[in-house]
This record gives sequence, C-alpha cells and structure tokens, in this order.
Amino acid sequence: MFSELNGSKILFGLEQAVMHFDVKAGVEICQLAINSGLDPGEILKSGLAAGMTKAGELFNSQKYFVPELLRCSDVFDAALTILKPHITSDSQKDKIKVVIGSMEGDLHEIGRKLVALMYEAAGWTVNDLGCDVRLEKFLLEIAKINPDVVALSSLMTSTMQNMPRFIQEIKGIQPEIVIMVGGAPMNLGIAQDYGADGYAENCGVAVSATEASIDRVQEALTTDRWRLL
Repeated sequence: MFSELNGSKILFGLEQAVMHFDVKAGVEICQLAINSGLDPGEILKSGLAAGMTKAGELFNSQKYFVPELLRCSDVFDAALTILKPHITSDSQKDKIKVVIGSMEGDLHEIGRKLVALMYEAAGWTVNDLGCDVRLEKFLLEIAKINPDVVALSSLMTSTMQNMPRFIQEIKGIQPEIVIMVGGAPMNLGIAQDYGADGYAENCGVAVSATEASIDRVQEALTTDRWRLL
C-alpha cells in the first residue's frame, strides 16, 4: 500500500500521461495505481479525468487542437479499459446518464466522440449511439436507460433542420430530459429556437454547459411544481 503522498504522485503521473499522449505510461501507471490500492473512482477522477480536463482547457485556449485531443483520448481509453473492471456498481448509481448521437444523415464522428469522451471523463455514464441515428433509435434507448441528458450532434445544415422534430418527440415522452445540441453550423440562438435546453460550442465546454443546463431545467421544473400546489 502506497502512502498518500505516493498516491498523489501516481495520480499526477497518470494525469501527465494523458496530457502528453503517452499511452504506454498511461496504462502502466493506471495498473500501478490499481495494484497500490488506490480507489478506482479516485484514479478516474484525479488521474484520467484530470488529464482530460486540462487537455480540454488547453483546447479552449487554442494550445491544443483536435489532433492533440484525439491523442489524449487514446491514453484515456487505454487506461480506462484496465480500470473499468475495478469500478463497482455502487459507484455508478448516482452518475448522470447521457445518450449521445449524430443526427440522421450525418456521418461525422470526431466532434461527437470528443464530447462523449469529455462526458465520460467527468464520470458520467455515456451511451454513444454513433452517427446517422434515426429518431426511433434515440427513443428506444431513452426508454431503455431513462437518461438525464440527450445530446444531439449535427455538422451539416441539412441534418440539423431535423433537430426541432427530434427535440419535440423526445420532450413529448420525457419532459424532464435535458437536451443538448452542438455542431459546426449551430449556435446558441438556433439551439433556443429549436427548443433545446442547452448548447455546447465545443467539446471543451460540453460538461460545464450541460451541467448549467441541468441546473436550469431542474430549477424550472421545481418552480412549476410549486405553482401547482
């Protein structure tokens, strides 16, 4: 069993491995953390997720770009594969659940995958449906896992025009679901016109924008319930 100081050094090393694209070091340090008895949740939060969070900050400041984020994600994914069997079901209970997918007809992958990765780095449970996702597939997945958030991605003006219909159908089934939208042709004004609860300009702000949207929706629902009393 390592001391708390040594544990902190291990987690910092894991964070640095993610930030500096070192898959081999990331896997080895993650295994060392597990063997040392560190809490798996802490390994994820203070090691892997911390590295991705800082990578996201570098992306927002334009010191990292999409290729760098993808290399960071390679380290994150490789280490997480080792860590996942050690994460208990109890630690999953209160996680935010997300269903994410690219709109029907949209075959773009990278932006959505990076957003999904940042959600996962935040410790959320992410169901990525991939690209070219039909409304029926979203609705089936929503019925199956009862998510807190549905994230719709579109990098094409032709496919984003279907978002209002998707949003209306999803809200009609579960009004409390928070719907996030994003993609190159989108902006906050369009997101609001379409009836979405929130908009993320890029993957670096996806988590904070979604958290803010969750808070707004919950506050609005609570206010509405009080009015009915």
